[in-house]
Amino acid sequence: MAHMDAMADASDDPGFDPEAVLRFYADNGIDTVEGEAPSDFFGWPEGAPRLKRPEPAPAPEPAPKASGPRPVTAADAPMPTAEATALAERLAAGSATIPELAEAIGGFDGCALKAGARQAVVYDGIPGAPLLVMGEAPGRDEDREGKPFVGRSGLLLDRMLESIGCSRREGDGLTDACISNAIFWRPPGNRNPTKAEIAVCLPFMRRFIELSRPKVLLLTGNVPTQALFADAKGITRSRGVWRDYETSGGSVPALPIFHPAFLLRQPARKRLAWRDLLEARAKLLDG
Repeated sequence: MAHMDAMADASDDPGFDPEAVLRFYADNGIDTVEGEAPSDFFGWPEGAPRLKRPEPAPAPEPAPKASGPRPVTAADAPMPTAEATALAERLAAGSATIPELAEAIGGFDGCALKAGARQAVVYDGIPGAPLLVMGEAPGRDEDREGKPFVGRSGLLLDRMLESIGCSRREGDGLTDACISNAIFWRPPGNRNPTKAEIAVCLPFMRRFIELSRPKVLLLTGNVPTQALFADAKGITRSRGVWRDYETSGGSVPALPIFHPAFLLRQPARKRLAWRDLLEARAKLLDG
């Protein structure tokens, strides 16, 4: 057969692959010998079945060139501080319960920190408890779990509270405690919150205290202390000094104390923290 003779002659070529030729025939529907002489499969008469020349594979799309950050657009711009603060005040005033307030905070878009956080971290423990502890801002663990004071600092705070007969857990026979924050979203890299971020969150913080009506308010660190008392000095000078925080329902005795995270770094200061905790216990037991 001419086809086979041609293949036989071509087989002398070391690069010739007869199996590839047969596969080519089979892939194009040729499984029988139709003639003695080879034909030009691509030049058959009009109307006869033709072989389709294989189309070249499309060239891969070039990888996108590395570029810098996406240009900031008007949609990315944070809400102006004054506008965001006014919105926070309206939402806070419209919340009649702590769960309602937590829902309002979770849906609030006026704080730029929200864009980089997993979730809002509002409170943990028993709402309306006699002891209310205000933290600074969520860290990595708090952002992941959605609760204030978890991880090492949370364990230390729990031990501090238990040492004066208090607990955030319900039903353990200890005096109830609730824990919240001055800032409700984690700052990038756990940096200190800015004055604008504190101002935007302050209406929610104030409303949380009003709705809680605690007997004692513990302020852990600079952020909650200076948010509520603009004239407060640094925590080293502010701690251990009682102040009255005024709410619509009356004044609440507030005591600044060292933040548990600070005590983990400076364990020698725990003796001062213990002194402050005893002051808080005495105030809780008073009357």
